[in-house]
Amino acid sequence: MPVAAITPDQVQTLPGLFRARVAATPDAPAYRQFDAAADAWTSLSWAEVAREVARWQAALTQEGLVPGDRVAVMLKNCVEWVIFDQAALGLGLTTVPLYPDDRPDNAAWIIGHAGARLLLMEGRFQNRKLAEILARAPSLTRVVSLLPPENPADWGTQCVSADDWLRRAAGTPVPAPRLAPDMPASIVYTSGTTGRPKGVMLSHANMLWNAWYSSRCVALGADDVFLSFLPLSHMFERIGGYYLPMLAGSEVVFARSINLLAQDLLAVRPTVLISVPRIYERMYARIRDALAKKGRAAQALFGLAAAIGWQRFERDQGRAPWHPRLLAWPLLKKLVADSVRQRLGGRLRYAVSGGAALPPEIARTFIGLGVPLLQGYGLTEAGPVVAVNRPDSNIPESIGKPLPGVELRIGEHDELLTRSRCVMRGYWDDPAASAAAIDGAGWLHTGDQARVDARGHFHITGRIKDIIVLNNGEKVPPDDMQAAISLDPLFEQALVVGEGRPYLGVLAVLNAERWPAWCAEHAFDAARQDLLGDGRVHKLLLARISALLKGFPGYAQIRRAHFTLEPWTVENGLLTPTLKMRRRSIAARYAKEIDALFRDFSA
Repeated sequence: MPVAAITPDQVQTLPGLFRARVAATPDAPAYRQFDAAADAWTSLSWAEVAREVARWQAALTQEGLVPGDRVAVMLKNCVEWVIFDQAALGLGLTTVPLYPDDRPDNAAWIIGHAGARLLLMEGRFQNRKLAEILARAPSLTRVVSLLPPENPADWGTQCVSADDWLRRAAGTPVPAPRLAPDMPASIVYTSGTTGRPKGVMLSHANMLWNAWYSSRCVALGADDVFLSFLPLSHMFERIGGYYLPMLAGSEVVFARSINLLAQDLLAVRPTVLISVPRIYERMYARIRDALAKKGRAAQALFGLAAAIGWQRFERDQGRAPWHPRLLAWPLLKKLVADSVRQRLGGRLRYAVSGGAALPPEIARTFIGLGVPLLQGYGLTEAGPVVAVNRPDSNIPESIGKPLPGVELRIGEHDELLTRSRCVMRGYWDDPAASAAAIDGAGWLHTGDQARVDARGHFHITGRIKDIIVLNNGEKVPPDDMQAAISLDPLFEQALVVGEGRPYLGVLAVLNAERWPAWCAEHAFDAARQDLLGDGRVHKLLLARISALLKGFPGYAQIRRAHFTLEPWTVENGLLTPTLKMRRRSIAARYAKEIDALFRDFSA
């Protein structure tokens, strides 16, 4: 059902967007989430959300906060995240989002750097982090927890439960500050794959226009249902899974967890799914595992369906002629493709991937099976969405075309540059970094290398800084190699190394679930503590990696590897909260192992 458009010019600010949505469709479903106590999904209308926002604004006002003050939020995706954000924005406050599972030292650093005065947290997971956060973030004068502590003695005097906090504030007069589009709405700290994160300052206009431009790329309405599971502290989800559906009048359902995503897809049956590549990679791995158990016939049928489905997709896109093989599609759709779509709920209209490059093999497989997968590109500093494929112009190995209202061009060293009203105001308290990122003409330097094809689609070709230079001068972009290795279900994670060395090596995390089966297949005892140091094991695994990289140039081959069963996680500091590898941290953790890869081995 189409909904009357709400435009940025009409509403000016993010609270203006929220008020316009409430006025337009007060009784329509806005948000749904799972109530564990009731063991059921509960729903809130736009009018009900607005009443909660008013309550939270009274509580924030009671704290003596004034426009421009920073407030931090450290929650998993839930309706309270939205309520807090809207309450803060409506008072002219600046929201500082934090990842709920971030390390306490990093969270404390961000809170302190931003000078946040108030922190909203869930309580279940953060209580054990609270003491360290309070010790390292002296700017905090109030901590509000959705859940009361198991041990009240763990809390300081500035800590309060949300229920008590809201109850005390009942009846407090709420001011109505005059807001402007260029006021800072949020300081969003980048993932920090190298060094400390930087605080990206985004205004109301930055985010509002980014959501509007994104909405022009697909047809959305009140009948659409978004399943939200990427952290709202990630700008991709905040625009695509929060402000965009608010513009469109769509319902957002908050998933219970990544671990329960498969069940939630079946329960919610979303029409829109926004994700990073890692989620699609996991889905693909599960499908391959299931096929391996069914045998070669099932694998061959699956491959045939994906191949003919891809051929059909290319014809629909106007890039391939009709072929007699397409006559088999109706049967293959019924036997194979429909079951894959049903795993995703059965009524998916758009599946968007962003945040990192999606391996082409995975994209082609899902698209061939009828999953409407659209790859895009963005970065926090750009608001964040810059480009995306469209349903009628979809080249999945590309990042698509720029959003309407967004300029893209290729600069020096093939660097992708972007300019629009979505580009950040700069980095918080870092004028030097701001000047380095945005030139005098207003172009944001992304640090990514790109090319543009004859159809106007942009393709990311590498990172200016993420290039390994061997000691013979050969330059190797490691990302594609790492992606190729990680496509094999046996290798959970991979990091290619070799800067300044005569050849390339790799650190590879083996999948703990698949490792015993591999050992049994090759007559090794998986329980052996020293098995990963066995030369025969090393030789077999290295040969497997070499086969995965056979399509790469000769100088881009792996000569040595170090294998481990210990995964790289957010908790051990080796992944960012958006599941990107922290190259420097991994290299530091495995410094001795990396040195051993290049010791006593001639070039």
